[in-house]
Amino acid sequence: MLKLYGRRNAYNVQKALWTLGEIGIAFEHIDIGSNPGQLDTPEFLALNPHGRIPVLVDGATVIWESNTIVRYLAAQYGAGWLWPQSPALRSLAERWMDWELATLQSDFLALFWGYFRTPPAMRNPAALDQSLARCERHYQKLDAHLAHQPYLGGDSFTMGDIPCAVSLHRYFTMGLDIPRPGHVIAWHELLLERPAYREHIAVPFEELRGRLEY
Repeated sequence: MLKLYGRRNAYNVQKALWTLGEIGIAFEHIDIGSNPGQLDTPEFLALNPHGRIPVLVDGATVIWESNTIVRYLAAQYGAGWLWPQSPALRSLAERWMDWELATLQSDFLALFWGYFRTPPAMRNPAALDQSLARCERHYQKLDAHLAHQPYLGGDSFTMGDIPCAVSLHRYFTMGLDIPRPGHVIAWHELLLERPAYREHIAVPFEELRGRLEY
């Protein structure tokens, strides 16, 4: 049975949980990363020398880095739909995955940590304004792309949607006054129809409010 290591409310772990939910394969979830020192043990560092979550174990195969886990699961268990067979179509999914990791994720997490994870008295308004402006530009780019197709990778849901869409629920519901681009909203509504998205992404996250320790 597959094993996934990581705390359920972690942004990158949610990518893997959502992918596993879409595939519908049985797996064991090892909830780790909430307590100090859990990721520094010799046993965990043998799985991921960087001491980060998520980590996926599939038999003798051990995989870390969240987008790599999504790619592996899609190729191994979702070929033909999560993992497009056409290299051209697959490149469209993968370029948005790469963009999320290189661009969207850092700015969204800066916004989420700076606003939701930081107690109000400790917030940096200037830094928040900068993060918010960058995120608005990123979601406008997604909106422009989604004006021509319902999903990032084309006419159907693929692995390309998962990394970028992990942020949507928190972005729209954490309490900030933000633009709501129409095509991104339509995409989000399609995702909300997916049981795996509702189970693993569109979930309460109030336990993270004002929490800086992880």
